Amino acid sequence: MGELAEFPLDGAERLSRQERLESLRRRMAAIPARGEAERVVVPVAVPADRLLPVPEPLAEVLPQGGLVRGSVVSVSGATSLLIGILASATAAGGHAAVIGHRRLSLLAAAEMGAQLQRVAVIPDPGPDPVEIAAVLLDGMDLVILGLGGIAVPPSRTRAVAARARSKGAVLVVVDGRWDGAQVRLDAQVSGYEGLEVGRGRLCGTRLSVRAQGRAFPARTTRMDVCATRTRIEWMHADRGDSSRRPDRPVAL
Repeated sequence: MGELAEFPLDGAERLSRQERLESLRRRMAAIPARGEAERVVVPVAVPADRLLPVPEPLAEVLPQGGLVRGSVVSVSGATSLLIGILASATAAGGHAAVIGHRRLSLLAAAEMGAQLQRVAVIPDPGPDPVEIAAVLLDGMDLVILGLGGIAVPPSRTRAVAARARSKGAVLVVVDGRWDGAQVRLDAQVSGYEGLEVGRGRLCGTRLSVRAQGRAFPARTTRMDVCATRTRIEWMHADRGDSSRRPDRPVAL
């Protein structure tokens, strides 16, 4: 057997040969076998300027309190959550692009505080929306990509994810399959406010949101999307203030 690599000094003495062998065995045992589930990585604090803001109730289930620049996020379910992410990012001064998502309501985004002058919309990106998204990652803080039900090959997702990292943009993918997303969000409608039997108007929507990522286990929270006199607001479902309850229809 050839010579083992030198280990750093431990105090004043080098490790013995037996200790070095034991250390190597422990390192080899820690390597996951093929097919074994990946270990959960402990999240590292990210500076505030490396985060895109999100609605407050969602921020509390994300380990960093926002979407990390350079990451890919998969969103499914109720479109309200996607609109809230767009509104939060542009209200904070960010620029965004929406590609191939015809059902996203810009009126609702504006009522949530979105700055529409910072939003570029490409409703019909042609046969290759992924390529359009890859180009727009250069110069945008947030790119929302509607996949139209397609599954993107892993080799392609890795290349686009690498571009998002290098440009410091957040790519949000919806309506399709994208393996390797760092964060997955799913929002389901769990109730409404303002409706009476046979009549009434919709004034609030309650969402159940599940967040899961590579660096954190699944977390679920409930939040209300409520219309006040001047705008649409996000509130914690379990901490709603009755004085801020909706008083007009929600344009979602």
